[in-house]
Amino acid sequence: MHELYLAESIIQIVSDYAARDGFKKVNSVLLSYGRLSCIESKTLQFAFDVQSQNTPARGAALHFRILPAAIHCFSCQKDMTVDAHTGICPACGGADVLLTAGTEELQILELDVD
Repeated sequence: MHELYLAESIIQIVSDYAARDGFKKVNSVLLSYGRLSCIESKTLQFAFDVQSQNTPARGAALHFRILPAAIHCFSCQKDMTVDAHTGICPACGGADVLLTAGTEELQILELDVD
């Protein structure tokens, strides 16, 4: 369950910003990650809620921007978004595909603070 580690990292980053910029409370955090990065948003929110007690992030809501997965098929020369990477092109059935998006790592995009 790597969400525990991710939550801990988010809290540390937010706490570092709070110390540097002088804010006392984080209301929400906007995060982004790729659809295929194996992050469970509900599990991450739960881990964040548990670990953020006694920090400026206590009670903050996490919002997620999940980036789509995409492939390029060398057989039919199409670029397309996919829900899962099966190694097969959904358009032509070719197996000569390259995953081009969807594995992006977790990033903090915005903090709403007081």
